[in-house]
This record gives sequence, structure tokens and C-alpha cells, in this order.
Amino acid sequence: AGGKHNDLDNVGYTARHHTFFEMLGNFSFGEYFKKDAIAYAWEFVTQVLKLPKDRLYVTVHESDDEAFALWEQHIAKERIYRFGDHDNFWQMGDTGPCGPCSEIFYDQGGEHFNTPEDYMGGDGDRFLEIWNLVFMQYERSSDGKLTPLPKPSIDTGMGLERVTAIMEGKFSNYDSSLFMPLIEEVAKLCGKPYAYESGASYRVISDHIRSVTFLLAQGTTFDKEGRGYVLRRILRRAIRHGYLLGIKEPFMYRLVDKVCELMGGHYAYLNEKKEAVKEQIRLEEERFLATIASGLELFESELARTKDIFSGEAAFKLYDTFGFPLDLTADMLREKGLKVDEAKFDELMSEQKARAKAAWKGSGDKSAKGDFKALLEKFGENKFSGYEELERTSKVLALLDEDFKQTQILKAGEQGWAMFDVTPFYAQSGGQAGDSGEIVGTADVLDTQKFFGLNLSNVAVKKELKIGDTVKLKVSEQRAEIARHHSATHLLHSALRSVLGTHIAQAGSSVEANRLRFDFSHPKAVTAEELTKIENFVNGAIAESIAAKTEIMDVEDAKNSGAIALFGEKYADKVRVLSFGEVSKELCGGTHVSNLSQIGAFFITKEGGVSAGVRRIEAVCSKAALNLAKAWRGEIEELKTELKSA
Repeated sequence: AGGKHNDLDNVGYTARHHTFFEMLGNFSFGEYFKKDAIAYAWEFVTQVLKLPKDRLYVTVHESDDEAFALWEQHIAKERIYRFGDHDNFWQMGDTGPCGPCSEIFYDQGGEHFNTPEDYMGGDGDRFLEIWNLVFMQYERSSDGKLTPLPKPSIDTGMGLERVTAIMEGKFSNYDSSLFMPLIEEVAKLCGKPYAYESGASYRVISDHIRSVTFLLAQGTTFDKEGRGYVLRRILRRAIRHGYLLGIKEPFMYRLVDKVCELMGGHYAYLNEKKEAVKEQIRLEEERFLATIASGLELFESELARTKDIFSGEAAFKLYDTFGFPLDLTADMLREKGLKVDEAKFDELMSEQKARAKAAWKGSGDKSAKGDFKALLEKFGENKFSGYEELERTSKVLALLDEDFKQTQILKAGEQGWAMFDVTPFYAQSGGQAGDSGEIVGTADVLDTQKFFGLNLSNVAVKKELKIGDTVKLKVSEQRAEIARHHSATHLLHSALRSVLGTHIAQAGSSVEANRLRFDFSHPKAVTAEELTKIENFVNGAIAESIAAKTEIMDVEDAKNSGAIALFGEKYADKVRVLSFGEVSKELCGGTHVSNLSQIGAFFITKEGGVSAGVRRIEAVCSKAALNLAKAWRGEIEELKTELKSA
């Protein structure tokens, strides 16, 4: 539904296009290869699934004599077809592991499918691919050369929806037991019986509600960009198809119960987050239904003037003013046999993005052309020692000027960036502000940032600084306040999940020396009573004086242990896990207190909305909380004085 190969508009109109499907498979990383993979596959389809052997066909790559010979042990050679790279060679990209593949096909019967395209290798539906066995035996280099892998591997994929339809004797995935219960629910909601020939809208809705439910349950939220926008596009397409069925009120959220009934047994988190998912869908439906009528009116008005190509300007207005994704407009035009002027739409989108970009100017423009690659190739990533120490003696490996270009010297009065072999300064990451401090006797460290894996400190030089200098580095006392606010953020996250529910997922954060900000997925405003409970939870944990525990773990072991990870974040194989007893456990590379008692008091200062389905809490702790309490006391004293004089 997103990216380069977007065929969202096919979903609901064909027998097998989906926005969400379940993939079965078996894998081997050097343990077994073609002979066993083929034998296992044949055993599964003929003895476990018990598919008739006379309905099965296989394909191999035109050059793969080995696979052909192995298949001959199980199936007549007349049923084995050779095809070229387009059909039977699999690769992840232009370079990397790749290899020939072998596909198993099921013949759905010439009595049901007899178009000119219904032959092995044709585009008809008679011969249905059900399983792809990939023989990962080569490494493709940038020049196109194929080098045999020392340990060839097996990677197979079989779509559950296709197999289910075949096992149940259905010619469309949507007629199977995976979809019909949902289609029947849609029929109840609209009060109209389902018929396959005219039932595209039912199929669209039954497919899309599965995707939307899983995406929301896994932490994605509705947004105007990225994965959140893919989610929004899918839901809004379904809402519009509900509109075609005469449903002009929120209804998609009512289908979540059926999705959980069908799939919650295997995906327990669906049941845990069901109510929150329903609420987020309902609110998003209300938002779109508030504009859909006006948008459709504009669409119909422009349609009346359209002969062949629908105006790109009108499509952009539908998107920008009424929230109609482009593919939704294209979907509506498809039903009329028309197309939209995508080039003009893209031009207007680019102009809008350019205006937004022009409104922001900063060092990012310069850093994009910085000499980071050269430093990375020469030195690799420099080491961070700030978990263990706040002062150390280090060597200056490299210097950059304000334009991020390499220089040998930074003179007194100049600003630039310094790279040390080992640095105690934490680079801004994960929402935590970068460290400041000093190069003792030489420069002030104003900030620390990470560029392509390099920890670089922004320095204001007081005494000449040269490459190769041995210097004493000292992190400022602000680090301690930042650490207190960072640990308080973890407690806040736990408090939100405890008070509001486990559907809460972090959507962003900012941790500084005098404040913290935490964005999270939640469909509605947090009440005053809930805020009090959240604040009490955090202060209660602080009062327990729980010690911090840090572990380095395999990423999957960490997740399985219950540690919270950010949805969509890419982690290294080894991760740092920070725990505070049973109260909090998260994957985190930031700096923290060694004991919760060091945080002191915690006060929430603000709660509000950021975007649809995302809320924000701002808070303070430690010295900032003490200063806030003093300010509050001052205000109370002023009010008392005013009341007395009145």
C-alpha cells in the first residue's frame, strides 16, 4: 500500500490482492539445501495438505538442472517448467544474496478457467502459485558478478490466504473462512446482501480492517506522512467504500471485534489493545466523515468537466483541503474509466514541500555536505565512554570548521567541531539532548551531535586547538539534570501504560536539563484525574529508591524479556537494556540516574494534542521541579495578599 510498487487500487477487485497477508515458510542457514527443501515441500503439499498430485506443477530457473533433476524424483518431467530470471530468480536488491527459485503451482481446473492466458506462465488464474522455494546460493556484486556463497541457504514463502482458499475449494481468497465472516459483518452493517460480482466494496473493507487493526495494535498512529499516512490512506479508502454501500457514519471500528475473534488466538496483543484500537479508528472515521461529503461534491463538480484526465489541481485540493489521498481519488476515477493528472499533482506537492523546507533553515543544510564520510573511512566510529566517566584525557583526531569541512587548526575565537578518539560527551540521540562541557583551558563544548555514527562536539575555542592535541575533557553538571529527566521519562512511559493501557506507544520525546516532553499514541485527551494518577505513579516509584540495572542483551532476547522497544526502530544485534526493578524496562542508549531517588520530585506541567491520535505530556523534575514549586508558592502568596486586601 506504500512505496514504489503500490497496487492498493487492485485490492478488492482481484481474487488475491491484499494490503495484509500471513506468510508461511521454512528456512535453512546452511543446514540443508535444494534436495531437502524440495523433498520437504513435496511432502507438505501432498501428505499434510493432501493436495492431488495431478493438480500440481512446478517451475525452476532455466539454468537450474540440479533442481529439475531433484523434482523428477517426485513429479513427471512434463509438469516441470523452466523459466528465466523474471519468474525464477530472486534477489533482495541490485547487490547482495540471491539465487534461483522454484515455485509450486496448483491447477484450479480448466473447467473453471479457460481464457487465452490460462496456461503455465500466463497471466490467468487457472494455475495458481502457492509456494516459492528460494535457493540462496550466490552473492551479487556491484558489477553484476555472481559469486557462490560458502553456505547456501533456503528461504521459502507460502501465502496462508491462498492455501486456505484452495483447501476450502474456493477460487478467491475472499470466499475463504479468513474473510467471509468479515464480509458478512459488513453486509449486516449496510443491510445489503453480498454478491461476488458486485461486492468489491465489501472485499475492500474486509481486507483493510485487518491491516488497520494490526498496524494500530503494533503502535502505528494516523499521521500525514510515513507509515502513519499509509495507515490513514488504507482506512479512508475503506470509509469511502462504506459510503458507497450507504454507510455514512463510523462503522469500521465495529469490525475490530470480528478481527480479534478470528485472529486474536494467535496474536494475543490484538485482544489486549482492542478497545484502544477501536477508539482510534472511530475518531479517525469521524474526522474524515466530516469532510467527505464536501470532497465528493468537489469531485463530482470537476468530474462533470473531465473528458479524459482529471485535473491535478482538483486532486491536490481534494488532498490538501478535504483529506482525500491521491490513490483514493484515482480509485474513484478508475470506476469511471478515467485517470488523474498525477504529474500536476506531484508538481503541486513538491511546491508545497519546498515552501515548508524554505521555512526551516539551520546547520542541517551545511552538514549535508560535510566531510563525515572521509572521517568515517579514516577513523571509524569513535568510542563513547560517558556511561562510566564524566572526565577523561583524550586525543583530538579531527577538526571541522563551521561548514563541517576538515581543518588542521581552530584558532582562538573560532567555532567548529572536534572529534576525539574517546569521548565522555553524549551525542544527541533518542530524544536526549547532547552534552556540553569544556576542553579544560582550551574551549567550551557547546553541544554534541552524532553525524553518520561519529560523535562530534561543537566547540567555541579560547586557545588554539590542533589535530593531535592531547586534551582534558569535562562534561558539564547539566548531564546530571538531563539524566534525571531521562529516567523520569521512562517512569512516565510506565505510568501511562499502567493508567491508560498497554496500547500506549512512544511517538517521540525530548529530554533536556530543565524539562522533558513525551509524545504517545492515545485517541483522546488525558483527564485531570488520570494525570493525577500518572503523576502519583511516577513520584511513588521515585520514593521507592529503586536502583538502575543495565544489561547488554541480544535484541530478540531483550524484547522477549519484556523490555519496551520503539516500534519501527532499527536496533543493533546487541542492545542496552535499562531496568528500574519491576517498574520500568526499556531498550535505551541514553544516560540515566543510578537510583530513582536522585530524580527528586516530578510535576506534569502540560498535556495536549500533537496530531490525530497522538498526545503530549510536558513535565519537570529535580531542580526544575523545585523551582516550579517555589514559583507556585510565590503565586499563592500573591493571591493571599490580594484576597486579604479585597
